Amino acid sequence: MQCPTCRYDNAEDSRFCGDCGASIPRSLTCPGCGCVNPAEQKFCNGCGQRVGEPTRARTAAPHAYTPEHLAEKILRSRAALQGERKQVTVLFADVKGSMELAEQLDAEEWHRLLDRFFQILTDGVHRFEGTVNQYTGDGVMALFGAPLAHEDHAQRACYAALHLRDEVRRFADELRRTQGLNFSVRMGLNSAPS
Repeated sequence: MQCPTCRYDNAEDSRFCGDCGASIPRSLTCPGCGCVNPAEQKFCNGCGQRVGEPTRARTAAPHAYTPEHLAEKILRSRAALQGERKQVTVLFADVKGSMELAEQLDAEEWHRLLDRFFQILTDGVHRFEGTVNQYTGDGVMALFGAPLAHEDHAQRACYAALHLRDEVRRFADELRRTQGLNFSVRMGLNSAPS
């Protein structure tokens, strides 16, 4: 089974890639139309778009990685699609000591933990109309003020960071209580022209 992330050839029953550690899905969801296809397929049954390539999936259509209400706003904003220089605020968040934590868990548990962490981060960013620009292995880089322009982008990023602090604290408390893990996150903000 070929890894959709790095194209490494794994054994057919592999659930995670032996080269990059990425999850190997049993089926692939098309980033363009949402149709579910068998994992070994190269092209979507629903629309013919190539499936299984993460970089194309993220750039294919805003609804593939952005909540519907934000995707609609982005698509309605010509300036967001045409590109222009804007003042933006970037929020960075990642797991502190992720390698040490990963060593304490098996691969499936670690992936489940990171999936939940990414969901918390993504929900918090989208709540204040920011967009996740990049997943960085054990964290995210999110933009406020682009592609949707907001005059209060810095304030929105600060609200998102405070919200994330509280949500991640609840998650960390749960992990400490249920699994004995010392989970903590680093966050930073920076405003500058893009």
